[in-house]
Amino acid sequence: MKKNDSISKIMSTNVISVHQGQKLSEVRHIICDSNVHHVPVVDGKKLVGLISFTDLMKLNIVISGADERTIDSIVDQQFTIQDVMTTELTTLANTDTVRQASKILAESNFHSLPVIDAQKQIVGIVTMTDLIKYLNDQY
Repeated sequence: MKKNDSISKIMSTNVISVHQGQKLSEVRHIICDSNVHHVPVVDGKKLVGLISFTDLMKLNIVISGADERTIDSIVDQQFTIQDVMTTELTTLANTDTVRQASKILAESNFHSLPVIDAQKQIVGIVTMTDLIKYLNDQY
């Protein structure tokens, strides 16, 4: 196993992100429709937060029997992206290694790491699934 492989070898680069001013229902649809569990929040191109599927599940809203449009309306009336996103992020630099990513994720209670460049712009994301696939490819 190569301990110093670049993080770019395993990170997803086609990252779907949202801007702070977008509606929270848009994030909900991205997570539901795009099979992603983590959505970076950007201001311009700079990473400012992250919303996960778990963050959305923590919202206390009553939607029993509601249709999609009603759910979106309730979500957007009660919450903003800033209300839900995590702003204290642990990130990787695009020059970091797979080993650094695995160490951080193994010692933390989160499941993804945004990858940023020198200007703090998102260039990728690494998830636990990416690391498992990488490990599987080694054997």
